[in-house]
Amino acid sequence: MVQRLTYRRRLSYNTASNKTRLSRTPGNRIVYLYTKKVGKAPKSACGICPGRLRGVSMSR
Repeated sequence: MVQRLTYRRRLSYNTASNKTRLSRTPGNRIVYLYTKKVGKAPKSACGICPGRLRGVSMSR
């Protein structure tokens, strides 16, 4: 039978700020782990150059 999962935090909806991934514990349980939002690398300021700036890491 499939193990049922519940959110660990108060927010009980699948919103953009409540994304999770599955993880297996040493006790062989499956639990939710919360993930951070992914960032974007900064774009060029001139507006003509396509793409993102090279060498600058993505962060939030």
